[in-house]
Amino acid sequence: MGCVHGKCCTRYPSSSDADSGRRREKRPYKCKHILTQRSLELVPVPSHNFTLQFSVLTQHGYYPETVERENQDSFCIKTQLQGNPNIHFFGVFDGHGQYGAECSNFVKDRLVERLANDTTLLDDPLKAYNSAFLATNSELHDSEIDDTMSGTTAITVLVVGDTLYVANVGDSRAVIAVKDGDRILAEDLSEDQTPFRKDEYERVKLCGARVLSVDQVEGLKDPNIQNWGDEYSQGGDPPRLWVPDGMYPGTAFTRSVGDSIAEKIGVIAVPEISVVRLTRNHLFFVVASDGVFEFLSSRTVVNMAAEYADPRDACAAIAGESYKLWLDNENRTDDITIIIVQIKGLSNVCPT
Repeated sequence: MGCVHGKCCTRYPSSSDADSGRRREKRPYKCKHILTQRSLELVPVPSHNFTLQFSVLTQHGYYPETVERENQDSFCIKTQLQGNPNIHFFGVFDGHGQYGAECSNFVKDRLVERLANDTTLLDDPLKAYNSAFLATNSELHDSEIDDTMSGTTAITVLVVGDTLYVANVGDSRAVIAVKDGDRILAEDLSEDQTPFRKDEYERVKLCGARVLSVDQVEGLKDPNIQNWGDEYSQGGDPPRLWVPDGMYPGTAFTRSVGDSIAEKIGVIAVPEISVVRLTRNHLFFVVASDGVFEFLSSRTVVNMAAEYADPRDACAAIAGESYKLWLDNENRTDDITIIIVQIKGLSNVCPT
Protein backbone atom coordinates (compact mmCIF):
# COMPACT_ATOMS: atom_id res chain seq x y z
CA MET A 1 0.00 0.00 0.00
CA GLY A 2 1.41 3.35 -0.94
CA CYS A 3 0.56 7.01 -1.00
CA VAL A 4 -3.08 7.78 -1.70
CA HIS A 5 -1.87 10.14 -4.41
CA GLY A 6 0.48 7.53 -5.76
CA LYS A 7 0.27 3.84 -6.41
CA CYS A 8 -2.90 3.18 -4.45
CA CYS A 9 -5.08 6.11 -5.42
CA THR A 10 -7.34 3.89 -7.55
CA ARG A 11 -7.93 1.24 -4.92
CA TYR A 12 -10.77 2.87 -3.11
CA PRO A 13 -14.23 3.14 -4.71
CA SER A 14 -16.38 6.07 -3.71
CA SER A 15 -18.79 5.42 -0.88
CA SER A 16 -21.72 5.78 -3.27
CA ASP A 17 -20.37 2.94 -5.37
CA ALA A 18 -19.75 0.80 -2.32
CA ASP A 19 -23.12 1.54 -0.74
CA SER A 20 -25.02 0.80 -3.93
CA GLY A 21 -23.53 -2.67 -3.97
CA ARG A 22 -22.72 -2.24 -7.64
CA ARG A 23 -20.60 -5.10 -8.82
CA ARG A 24 -17.09 -4.06 -9.74
CA GLU A 25 -16.28 -4.53 -13.39
CA LYS A 26 -14.07 -7.54 -13.91
CA ARG A 27 -10.98 -7.16 -16.02
CA PRO A 28 -9.66 -9.91 -18.27
CA TYR A 29 -6.99 -12.04 -16.71
CA LYS A 30 -3.97 -10.95 -18.71
CA CYS A 31 -0.94 -12.05 -16.76
CA LYS A 32 2.25 -11.14 -18.60
CA HIS A 33 4.96 -12.55 -16.40
CA ILE A 34 8.46 -11.26 -16.83
CA LEU A 35 10.73 -14.01 -15.56
CA THR A 36 13.89 -12.01 -15.09
CA GLN A 37 16.13 -14.97 -14.32
CA ARG A 38 15.45 -17.64 -16.93
CA SER A 39 18.06 -20.08 -15.66
CA LEU A 40 18.25 -21.26 -12.08
CA GLU A 41 20.84 -19.43 -10.05
CA LEU A 42 22.90 -21.34 -7.51
CA VAL A 43 25.46 -19.98 -5.09
CA PRO A 44 27.42 -21.96 -2.50
CA VAL A 45 27.94 -20.95 1.12
CA PRO A 46 31.22 -22.81 1.73
CA SER A 47 31.56 -21.86 5.41
CA HIS A 48 28.61 -24.15 6.20
CA ASN A 49 28.68 -26.39 3.13
CA PHE A 50 25.24 -25.62 1.72
CA THR A 51 23.86 -24.02 -1.41
CA LEU A 52 21.26 -21.36 -2.15
CA GLN A 53 19.14 -21.97 -5.24
CA PHE A 54 16.96 -19.08 -6.28
CA SER A 55 14.85 -17.35 -8.88
CA VAL A 56 13.09 -14.00 -9.17
CA LEU A 57 10.03 -12.79 -11.03
CA THR A 58 8.65 -9.31 -11.49
CA GLN A 59 5.16 -8.65 -12.84
CA HIS A 60 4.10 -5.25 -14.11
CA GLY A 61 0.84 -4.08 -12.56
CA TYR A 62 -2.33 -3.40 -14.54
CA TYR A 63 -3.57 0.16 -14.14
CA PRO A 64 -6.48 0.86 -16.51
CA GLU A 65 -6.22 4.64 -16.14
CA THR A 66 -2.46 4.73 -16.73
CA VAL A 67 -1.70 1.73 -18.91
CA GLU A 68 1.77 2.99 -19.80
CA ARG A 69 2.79 3.30 -16.16
CA GLU A 70 6.14 1.65 -15.51
CA ASN A 71 6.82 -1.07 -13.00
CA GLN A 72 7.77 0.68 -9.77
CA ASP A 73 9.08 -2.49 -8.14
CA SER A 74 12.76 -3.30 -8.36
CA PHE A 75 14.96 -5.98 -6.87
CA CYS A 76 18.60 -6.60 -6.08
CA ILE A 77 20.43 -9.90 -5.81
CA LYS A 78 24.10 -9.58 -5.00
CA THR A 79 26.10 -12.71 -4.37
CA GLN A 80 29.52 -12.81 -2.74
CA LEU A 81 29.20 -9.38 -1.18
CA GLN A 82 32.62 -7.83 -0.50
CA GLY A 83 34.10 -10.72 -2.48
CA ASN A 84 33.17 -13.06 0.38
CA PRO A 85 31.61 -16.34 -0.84
CA ASN A 86 29.61 -16.63 2.40
CA ILE A 87 27.76 -13.28 2.15
CA HIS A 88 24.77 -12.87 -0.17
CA PHE A 89 22.08 -10.19 -0.44
CA PHE A 90 18.46 -10.38 -1.62
CA GLY A 91 16.16 -7.37 -1.68
CA VAL A 92 12.80 -6.21 -3.07
CA PHE A 93 11.98 -2.51 -3.30
CA ASP A 94 8.41 -1.32 -3.88
CA GLY A 95 8.33 2.25 -5.14
CA HIS A 96 5.34 4.57 -4.78
CA GLY A 97 4.37 8.06 -5.83
CA GLN A 98 5.05 9.87 -9.10
CA TYR A 99 8.75 9.03 -9.00
CA GLY A 100 8.45 5.67 -7.31
CA ALA A 101 10.36 3.76 -9.98
CA GLU A 102 13.28 6.17 -9.77
CA CYS A 103 13.27 5.91 -5.96
CA SER A 104 13.20 2.11 -5.85
CA ASN A 105 15.99 1.79 -8.41
CA PHE A 106 18.14 4.37 -6.63
CA VAL A 107 17.70 2.68 -3.27
CA LYS A 108 18.32 -0.87 -4.47
CA ASP A 109 21.64 0.23 -6.00
CA ARG A 110 22.85 2.47 -3.20
CA LEU A 111 21.80 0.29 -0.27
CA VAL A 112 23.74 -2.75 -1.39
CA GLU A 113 26.67 -0.54 -2.40
CA ARG A 114 26.73 0.90 1.11
CA LEU A 115 26.76 -2.59 2.62
CA ALA A 116 29.44 -3.76 0.20
CA ASN A 117 31.71 -0.88 1.20
CA ASP A 118 31.17 -1.10 4.96
CA THR A 119 34.25 -2.62 6.58
CA THR A 120 32.27 -3.31 9.77
CA LEU A 121 29.69 -5.51 8.03
CA LEU A 122 30.97 -8.82 9.41
CA ASP A 123 31.82 -7.44 12.84
CA ASP A 124 28.45 -5.74 13.39
CA PRO A 125 25.86 -6.51 10.69
CA LEU A 126 23.06 -4.77 12.61
CA LYS A 127 24.99 -1.50 12.84
CA ALA A 128 26.01 -1.74 9.18
CA TYR A 129 22.42 -2.36 8.10
CA ASN A 130 21.09 0.63 10.06
CA SER A 131 23.84 2.85 8.75
CA ALA A 132 23.21 1.75 5.15
CA PHE A 133 19.49 2.50 5.31
CA LEU A 134 19.89 5.92 6.92
CA ALA A 135 22.72 6.95 4.60
CA THR A 136 20.77 5.82 1.54
CA ASN A 137 17.75 7.78 2.73
CA SER A 138 19.88 10.91 3.06
CA GLU A 139 21.40 10.35 -0.36
CA LEU A 140 17.94 10.02 -1.92
CA HIS A 141 16.88 13.31 -0.29
CA ASP A 142 19.99 14.98 -1.72
CA SER A 143 19.68 13.43 -5.19
CA GLU A 144 18.00 14.90 -8.26
CA ILE A 145 14.98 12.64 -7.68
CA ASP A 146 11.97 14.46 -6.24
CA ASP A 147 11.12 12.34 -3.19
CA THR A 148 8.80 14.83 -1.50
CA MET A 149 5.81 12.60 -2.25
CA SER A 150 7.62 9.54 -3.58
CA GLY A 151 9.74 6.82 -2.05
CA THR A 152 10.11 3.09 -1.67
CA THR A 153 9.67 0.34 0.86
CA ALA A 154 12.46 -2.21 1.22
CA ILE A 155 12.52 -5.81 2.38
CA THR A 156 16.02 -7.29 2.37
CA VAL A 157 17.76 -10.47 3.50
CA LEU A 158 21.49 -10.63 4.10
CA VAL A 159 22.86 -14.16 4.31
CA VAL A 160 26.06 -14.37 6.36
CA GLY A 161 27.12 -18.00 6.64
CA ASP A 162 24.22 -19.81 8.30
CA THR A 163 22.57 -16.62 9.61
CA LEU A 164 19.91 -14.44 8.03
CA TYR A 165 19.74 -10.73 8.81
CA VAL A 166 16.36 -9.45 7.64
CA ALA A 167 15.94 -5.68 7.44
CA ASN A 168 12.50 -4.25 6.69
CA VAL A 169 11.25 -0.74 6.00
CA GLY A 170 7.56 -0.65 5.02
CA ASP A 171 4.92 -3.23 4.21
CA SER A 172 6.61 -5.72 1.91
CA ARG A 173 7.51 -9.00 3.54
CA ALA A 174 9.91 -11.91 4.00
CA VAL A 175 8.79 -15.33 5.21
CA ILE A 176 10.61 -18.62 5.74
CA ALA A 177 9.39 -22.21 5.39
CA VAL A 178 10.16 -24.52 8.31
CA LYS A 179 9.75 -28.30 8.24
CA ASP A 180 7.98 -29.57 11.36
CA GLY A 181 7.54 -33.30 11.07
CA ASP A 182 5.20 -33.87 8.15
CA ARG A 183 4.12 -30.24 8.11
CA ILE A 184 5.65 -27.14 6.57
CA LEU A 185 5.15 -24.01 8.63
CA ALA A 186 5.39 -20.39 7.57
CA GLU A 187 7.29 -18.05 9.88
CA ASP A 188 7.34 -14.34 9.11
CA LEU A 189 10.81 -12.85 9.05
CA SER A 190 9.43 -9.31 9.06
CA GLU A 191 6.43 -7.45 10.41
CA ASP A 192 4.53 -5.00 8.23
CA GLN A 193 5.00 -1.42 9.42
CA THR A 194 1.57 0.18 9.15
CA PRO A 195 -0.80 2.16 11.43
CA PHE A 196 -2.57 -1.13 12.20
CA ARG A 197 0.32 -1.78 14.57
CA LYS A 198 -0.26 -0.08 17.91
CA ASP A 199 3.41 0.76 18.42
CA GLU A 200 3.76 2.32 14.97
CA TYR A 201 0.43 4.14 15.34
CA GLU A 202 1.49 5.70 18.63
CA ARG A 203 4.91 6.64 17.30
CA VAL A 204 3.61 8.57 14.26
CA LYS A 205 0.86 10.21 16.32
CA LEU A 206 3.54 11.63 18.62
CA CYS A 207 5.20 13.04 15.50
CA GLY A 208 2.05 14.94 14.57
CA ALA A 209 0.45 12.61 12.04
CA ARG A 210 -3.30 12.41 11.68
CA VAL A 211 -4.21 8.75 11.25
CA LEU A 212 -7.43 8.37 9.29
CA SER A 213 -8.87 6.22 6.54
CA VAL A 214 -9.80 7.83 3.21
CA ASP A 215 -13.48 7.82 4.18
CA GLN A 216 -12.62 9.53 7.46
CA VAL A 217 -10.45 12.23 5.96
CA GLU A 218 -13.17 12.94 3.38
CA GLY A 219 -15.77 13.30 6.13
CA LEU A 220 -17.75 10.18 5.28
CA LYS A 221 -16.94 8.44 8.57
CA ASP A 222 -16.31 9.64 12.11
CA PRO A 223 -12.62 10.66 12.40
CA ASN A 224 -12.72 10.22 16.17
CA ILE A 225 -13.02 6.45 15.86
CA GLN A 226 -9.38 5.38 15.95
CA ASN A 227 -10.00 1.67 15.54
CA TRP A 228 -9.78 0.04 12.13
CA GLY A 229 -9.78 -3.65 13.05
CA ASP A 230 -6.98 -5.45 11.25
CA GLU A 231 -5.43 -5.20 7.83
CA TYR A 232 -7.23 -8.29 6.57
CA SER A 233 -10.74 -7.09 7.42
CA GLN A 234 -10.12 -3.42 6.59
CA GLY A 235 -7.61 -3.67 3.77
CA GLY A 236 -9.91 -1.79 1.38
CA ASP A 237 -9.81 1.46 3.36
CA PRO A 238 -6.88 1.25 5.77
CA PRO A 239 -5.69 3.92 8.20
CA ARG A 240 -3.30 6.37 6.57
CA LEU A 241 -1.00 9.18 7.63
CA TRP A 242 -1.88 12.81 6.90
CA VAL A 243 -0.28 16.12 7.80
CA PRO A 244 -2.21 18.05 10.46
CA ASP A 245 -3.69 20.61 8.06
CA GLY A 246 -3.88 18.88 4.69
CA MET A 247 -5.09 15.86 2.72
CA TYR A 248 -1.64 14.47 1.98
CA PRO A 249 0.54 12.41 1.84
CA GLY A 250 -1.86 9.54 2.71
CA THR A 251 0.75 6.84 3.23
CA ALA A 252 -0.56 3.48 4.45
CA PHE A 253 2.88 2.53 5.80
CA THR A 254 4.85 4.08 8.66
CA ARG A 255 8.40 3.50 7.38
CA SER A 256 10.00 4.01 4.00
CA VAL A 257 13.03 5.38 2.23
CA GLY A 258 12.38 8.80 0.71
CA ASP A 259 8.98 10.46 1.31
CA SER A 260 10.50 13.64 2.71
CA ILE A 261 7.10 15.21 3.48
CA ALA A 262 5.87 12.08 5.27
CA GLU A 263 9.15 12.05 7.18
CA LYS A 264 7.99 15.21 8.98
CA ILE A 265 5.05 13.28 10.49
CA GLY A 266 6.96 10.21 11.60
CA VAL A 267 7.63 8.08 8.52
CA ILE A 268 11.21 6.93 9.07
CA ALA A 269 13.86 4.93 7.23
CA VAL A 270 15.08 3.07 10.32
CA PRO A 271 14.80 -0.66 9.55
CA GLU A 272 13.46 -3.31 11.87
CA ILE A 273 15.99 -6.12 11.80
CA SER A 274 15.42 -9.77 12.72
CA VAL A 275 18.12 -12.40 13.00
CA VAL A 276 17.56 -16.08 12.25
CA ARG A 277 20.10 -18.87 12.39
CA LEU A 278 19.35 -21.45 9.75
CA THR A 279 18.85 -25.11 10.63
CA ARG A 280 18.33 -28.21 8.56
CA ASN A 281 14.58 -27.70 9.00
CA HIS A 282 14.60 -24.42 7.06
CA LEU A 283 13.60 -25.19 3.49
CA PHE A 284 13.39 -21.84 1.67
CA PHE A 285 12.60 -18.18 2.19
CA VAL A 286 10.49 -15.78 0.18
CA VAL A 287 11.13 -12.06 -0.27
CA ALA A 288 8.27 -10.22 -1.98
CA SER A 289 6.54 -6.89 -2.46
CA ASP A 290 3.16 -6.30 -0.88
CA GLY A 291 1.56 -6.91 -4.26
CA VAL A 292 1.99 -10.60 -3.41
CA PHE A 293 0.67 -10.39 0.14
CA GLU A 294 -2.34 -8.13 -0.44
CA PHE A 295 -4.62 -11.15 -0.98
CA LEU A 296 -2.32 -14.06 -0.07
CA SER A 297 -1.27 -14.85 3.49
CA SER A 298 2.29 -15.81 4.37
CA ARG A 299 1.05 -19.34 5.02
CA THR A 300 -0.57 -19.61 1.59
CA VAL A 301 2.55 -18.30 -0.14
CA VAL A 302 4.73 -20.86 1.63
CA ASN A 303 2.28 -23.68 0.92
CA MET A 304 2.21 -22.78 -2.77
CA ALA A 305 6.00 -22.48 -3.01
CA ALA A 306 6.44 -25.86 -1.30
CA GLU A 307 4.51 -27.55 -4.12
CA TYR A 308 7.28 -26.86 -6.64
CA ALA A 309 10.78 -28.27 -6.81
CA ASP A 310 11.85 -25.46 -9.13
CA PRO A 311 11.69 -21.94 -7.66
CA ARG A 312 10.97 -20.56 -11.14
CA ASP A 313 7.72 -22.49 -11.21
CA ALA A 314 6.91 -21.41 -7.66
CA CYS A 315 7.48 -17.74 -8.50
CA ALA A 316 5.25 -17.99 -11.56
CA ALA A 317 2.45 -19.77 -9.68
CA ILE A 318 2.42 -17.30 -6.79
CA ALA A 319 2.62 -14.25 -9.02
CA GLY A 320 -0.16 -15.63 -11.21
CA GLU A 321 -2.44 -16.29 -8.26
CA SER A 322 -1.71 -12.86 -6.79
CA TYR A 323 -2.50 -11.20 -10.11
CA LYS A 324 -5.74 -13.13 -10.46
CA LEU A 325 -6.88 -12.25 -6.94
CA TRP A 326 -6.19 -8.56 -7.57
CA LEU A 327 -8.48 -8.67 -10.60
CA ASP A 328 -11.11 -10.61 -8.64
CA ASN A 329 -11.19 -7.93 -5.94
CA GLU A 330 -10.12 -4.69 -7.62
CA ASN A 331 -10.20 -2.99 -11.00
CA ARG A 332 -6.41 -3.05 -11.15
CA THR A 333 -3.38 -4.98 -9.93
CA ASP A 334 -0.32 -3.86 -8.05
CA ASP A 335 3.20 -4.48 -9.32
CA ILE A 336 4.35 -7.89 -8.10
CA THR A 337 7.91 -8.97 -7.37
CA ILE A 338 8.98 -12.20 -5.70
CA ILE A 339 12.30 -13.89 -4.91
CA ILE A 340 12.35 -17.49 -3.72
CA VAL A 341 15.59 -18.83 -2.23
CA GLN A 342 15.85 -22.56 -1.53
CA ILE A 343 18.29 -23.79 1.12
CA LYS A 344 20.03 -26.95 -0.07
CA GLY A 345 22.16 -29.33 1.98
CA LEU A 346 22.47 -27.47 5.27
CA SER A 347 23.42 -29.94 8.00
CA ASN A 348 24.44 -27.47 10.76
CA VAL A 349 27.79 -29.19 10.86
CA CYS A 350 30.57 -26.86 9.75
CA PRO A 351 33.23 -28.41 7.51
CA THR A 352 36.56 -29.00 9.20
